[in-house]
Amino acid sequence: MSGVNYLEDQNPTVRLRVWALGQMIWGGFMASVGLIALGLVLLAIWGVGQLLDERSKTAPSPYSALQIVQTQDIV
Repeated sequence: MSGVNYLEDQNPTVRLRVWALGQMIWGGFMASVGLIALGLVLLAIWGVGQLLDERSKTAPSPYSALQIVQTQDIV
């Protein structure tokens, strides 16, 4: 590598560019941590769902009270 230390360079433009790059890398790292955390939560929910009894997975729809079961033709 070159012996130039860009963090302590006297040129303010170079320091600003290095700072901006560092901020973008940190933001990408934090986004990946958040994405992994979200994936772990979804994986935990799926795992709990797999542990449930089979009867609980085939329960009737809770929205059946809102569905029209029988229609009548009015003449």
